[in-house]
Amino acid sequence: MEEKLKQEPSDLVKVVLFGPESTGKTTLAEQLAEHYNTLWVPEYAREYLQEKWNREQRTCEPVDLLPIALGQMDLENSLSKNADRLLICDTDLLETKVYSEAYYLGFCDPVLEKYALLNRYDLYLLTSIDIPWEKDDLRDKPNEREQMFAYFKNTLIKYNRNFITLKGTEEARFREAIKSIDQLLER
Repeated sequence: MEEKLKQEPSDLVKVVLFGPESTGKTTLAEQLAEHYNTLWVPEYAREYLQEKWNREQRTCEPVDLLPIALGQMDLENSLSKNADRLLICDTDLLETKVYSEAYYLGFCDPVLEKYALLNRYDLYLLTSIDIPWEKDDLRDKPNEREQMFAYFKNTLIKYNRNFITLKGTEEARFREAIKSIDQLLER
């Protein structure tokens, strides 16, 4: 099972959208993939947890985190085989680790944590909370946005990840992301 949490070798530039719920990650991932004519990796947790909600009216539990992580890495590894120079990831295992710790009193499965820290990306795009929160079946922390944003940012700092913070309008975020990604691609 552990091998399935590991990134397969790739020459792609990999960029991750990273941040609290309802901060525009998926929208931006789709826009960037279209702009660069490449693939983007959707957030597996969203599909997995929406199906669970529809079936049981229950949200995420600790037992769900490893299946979510396995599904996420399966998607990433599969899509990386067909991407062109760049892969946009709507999330990664480090984000799953943050949510695990935030929701479950600091707990993160050691296997999930191992690969959250081992897997590498070229750039993290940290999405700010300066856009309106939108309710859905799975989002549940509208009043904790500042704390969650700080947790995400501090995680990137703690683990020395290359990141920029995206703020402002959808267009401003898009322009800033392109500027940073173009610099990576020029190297």
